[in-house]
Amino acid sequence: MSAVRVGHEDELEEYAEAAAECTRCRLAQGRTQVVFGAGNPRADLLFVGEAPGFHEDRQGLPFVGQAGKLLEKLLAGIGMSRADVYIANVLKCRPPGNRDPQPDEIEACESHLFRQIELIEPAVVATLGNFATKLLSGKPLGITRVHGQEQKTTIGGRSVLLYPLYHPAAALYTPAMLSVLEADFARLPALLGHTHEPPAQPEAAPALTLVGAAAAAEQLGLF
Repeated sequence: MSAVRVGHEDELEEYAEAAAECTRCRLAQGRTQVVFGAGNPRADLLFVGEAPGFHEDRQGLPFVGQAGKLLEKLLAGIGMSRADVYIANVLKCRPPGNRDPQPDEIEACESHLFRQIELIEPAVVATLGNFATKLLSGKPLGITRVHGQEQKTTIGGRSVLLYPLYHPAAALYTPAMLSVLEADFARLPALLGHTHEPPAQPEAAPALTLVGAAAAAEQLGLF
C-alpha cells in the first residue's frame, strides 16, 4: 500500500448519485432505494456482502440489521468501527424475498462494485459469504473452503489482498460459527499492517439468539 492516498470522495459521491438511478436489471422495479454503500471513502478495509436485506432496503444503508450489529461487534473486537471501514454489497438492490442473486443481476451490477473499489483504493477487500467471494476471486470455491485465507488479486484494475470471511448472518443461524468469525477477524489488523493489542479484560462474547422463521426472511444466509 502506498504511503500517499489520492482522495476520490467527490467522485465516489457523484458515482453514488448516478447509481441511485440505475435500472440495469429487474431489481430496480421492486426496490425502495439503491443501497450503494457507506463508510470511510479512504478506508484501507472494504467489506463486500451479497445484497441488501429488508432493513437495508428501507434505510438505504448496508448491514443495519442483526448481521450488521454483529459485524460492528466483530470490528470492535479488533479495535475498529464502521467509521474505519467501507461496506458495500455485490448487488445494490434487494432481491425479492431476499432470494439469491441471479447471474444476470450480478453481471448488471458488478461494475458498480468494481468502480467503488477503484475510487476507495482499499488495501484489503474482505468478502462476506459465497457470492462476494466467488465473484471477486473469480473462482468457484465456496466460503467453507477458503475463509480466512488471504490471496492477492486484481479487482477493478487495482491490486488488492482478498480476504474471504463467513457472512455474520452465519453466526445468527449457527452460534458456534461465532468463534470461527472471531478468529478470522483477529487476523485483519496484521493484514492491514496494523497492530492490535487485545484488552486486558475482554468483554464476554455477545449472546446470540437463533434467527427465527420471521426474522430469517429479513436476513441473508450467505454460508
